[in-house]
Amino acid sequence: MPKNLVIVESPAKAKTIARYLGKDFAVMSSFGHIRDLPKKDIGVDVSNGFKPTYQISQDKEKVAAELRKASKSATVWLASDEDREGEAIAWHVCAVLDIDPEKTKRIVFHEITEPAITAAVANPRTIDLKLVHAQQARRILDRLVGYELSPVLWKKVRTGLSAGRVQSVAVRLIVEREREIKDFKHASSFKVSAVFNAGGHNLEAELEKKLRNTKNAREFLLSANKATFQVDDIVQKPGSRSPGAPFTTSTLQQEASRRLGYSVRQTMTVAQKLYEHGHITYMRTDSTNLSQLAVNAAKEYVVATYGEKYSRPTQYKTKSKSAQQAHEAIRPTHFNKPSAGTDSGQKKLYELIWRRALASQMTPASVQRTEATIAMSDRTDKFIATGEILVFDGYFKVYGGGKDDKILPSIEKGQQLPLKSMEALETFTRPASRYSEASLVKKLEELGIGRPSTYAPTIGTIQDRGYIEKKDLDGEPRKVNQLVLKNGKVDELSQMSTVGADKSKLLPTQLAEVVTDFLVKNFASVIDYDFTANAEGELDDIADGKLTWKEMLDKFYKHFHPLIKKSENVSRAEASQERKLGKDPKSGKNVFVRYGRYGPVLQLGEAPKDKKDKEAPKPHFAPLPEGTTLDDVTLMQAIPMFALPRIVGNTLKDEEITTNIGRFGPYLKVGSAFISLKEHDPLKISEAEARKVIISKQKADSKKLLADYGEVQVLNGPYGPYVTDGKINVKIPKATDPKKITEKDALKLLANPPRKKRR
Repeated sequence: MPKNLVIVESPAKAKTIARYLGKDFAVMSSFGHIRDLPKKDIGVDVSNGFKPTYQISQDKEKVAAELRKASKSATVWLASDEDREGEAIAWHVCAVLDIDPEKTKRIVFHEITEPAITAAVANPRTIDLKLVHAQQARRILDRLVGYELSPVLWKKVRTGLSAGRVQSVAVRLIVEREREIKDFKHASSFKVSAVFNAGGHNLEAELEKKLRNTKNAREFLLSANKATFQVDDIVQKPGSRSPGAPFTTSTLQQEASRRLGYSVRQTMTVAQKLYEHGHITYMRTDSTNLSQLAVNAAKEYVVATYGEKYSRPTQYKTKSKSAQQAHEAIRPTHFNKPSAGTDSGQKKLYELIWRRALASQMTPASVQRTEATIAMSDRTDKFIATGEILVFDGYFKVYGGGKDDKILPSIEKGQQLPLKSMEALETFTRPASRYSEASLVKKLEELGIGRPSTYAPTIGTIQDRGYIEKKDLDGEPRKVNQLVLKNGKVDELSQMSTVGADKSKLLPTQLAEVVTDFLVKNFASVIDYDFTANAEGELDDIADGKLTWKEMLDKFYKHFHPLIKKSENVSRAEASQERKLGKDPKSGKNVFVRYGRYGPVLQLGEAPKDKKDKEAPKPHFAPLPEGTTLDDVTLMQAIPMFALPRIVGNTLKDEEITTNIGRFGPYLKVGSAFISLKEHDPLKISEAEARKVIISKQKADSKKLLADYGEVQVLNGPYGPYVTDGKINVKIPKATDPKKITEKDALKLLANPPRKKRR
């Protein structure tokens, strides 16, 4: 047995580290946290100083037993990540192995390379309990909020909902941005652009101010037809563009989204693999600092590859107050490796990190900027023409790159410029953009909410829980006016333009709006931006030894728990945003709209006060009309919806056809079959139209059915032919002709499905 046992949190990391340690070392993994708070219980004794109850989860019992056995005759080295989470993992391992955390050997490194591992082993320390307490405070704080606030949402809004200290604030940001966009009032103006003849070359310029309306634009173009133009001034000045700092976690997430189209979760998953295989430094950091060794290595590579004039070693100042300067930014472990990774996703992200880190140590790009002012006779209005020439590419050599050079033609001050053409194009003011994953990360970081390690799981959680949807927006058509000066006349044209089209934006669901409104009204201080940011600051104070974790939790709970008690008085109708629309003219019953168990719902009539009275009339429920929300649906729109489900007629086989609207949109129901309605209104579709939809669906289904043996079928699906018994689907091997599959073959495939390849 080896004399030394090194314990890390990841199997991949263990495999990489093992390459750099001798035969006297064995490396094992704890597979993340080996202990945690119980899943089915709050696990925190509030009345006893917030004492947590930790337990080894069932899936980690075997791991714990193996670590105990291996550690009996070996010196234990704890090598989990160097952040608070890693320190807590090491502390929990000590507890499981019955090791004194103040006497154990704790080693940390922010890159998995032989020099870093060797240096860490040569300089072990003990567990930093201040970091452990900071992680423990965060874990208990989030547990208190989740376990006390979520049940309130179950009672008042809908069962199964969750709330969180950071996730609820993130949802609030998205909800408030969406409402800001809906309330935005667009204003139009006209941008005037002109093309002048400058010695046989075109010179493009724009009027320095926008014109208010069509009348002003027409008057200006007519006056320009009689005016003369000359160069009033030419200003030339040198400029430069400096490279960005090497990546922190949040800037990597933002840039990977912008350049590679990666989600935040995808970026962190790929970066984790690159780190564990020793290709990059630790990927959870808010420091832009680089070690002197890294600065020297970058300089050596730049000078050898591009020349001395491209090198400018730089140490960047970290903006975050809580960033630990001893940590490093995300960088490659070896600058002389422009490519690394086992698949295209890893290679793309590695190259992005490599280029950014290398560019940060290179010379700024130099440009020559030219601005020409063009005066107009009889008016004080000026046109501006700008140009830029790239003089020296600098860091553009490896990262980014300037726009194509825009060079102005040769002109002189006082030179007359004949007008070739001029137009005024209507433009509209725009609201703030919807959040993407990357811009949400940037906003959370600006507000000081959460930490780099929390952004990916937070954004993933709010999407998984149905609060937020990531969508591509088609945009809306809008009429845009254009005035063109031609042959002394102004022609008015109009064209249709799509506005608001966008990709991968985060949109709140109605559930998000209902929950956010409830939390803002009853727990305003808990999901306040400053409060959440201050909590992060207090966690930093715990890590620095300036505050005890019990003091921080006590202060929070004394404020938080009374709000929980107070919220018990809120009615379910108020929480679900119940709104009376008016009275149904036929029945005289009240019509309401509210958020129900499965989403927004219309209600005709009121629920009986005595729930045990089975003979009392029950209200009638209906879905909202398509395109409406809780806030804007009207009585006129609501009343027809109570006609659903609607009997349309019968099929040729005398089966009843009904229409309704479900969770996934309008549909036809025939017997036990449901058929989606995409091009028909469920309130207006006729029997003849419904029959056509049914026949079309039956034809499509018949093409899918290759063989029907009663209990099993052979079908043709979107991913190829397969056999099914209604519960299990098994893909038919490529070498097998699906049309020749017998019932015996189908049953055999279902009994022995081919093993799926591991991802």
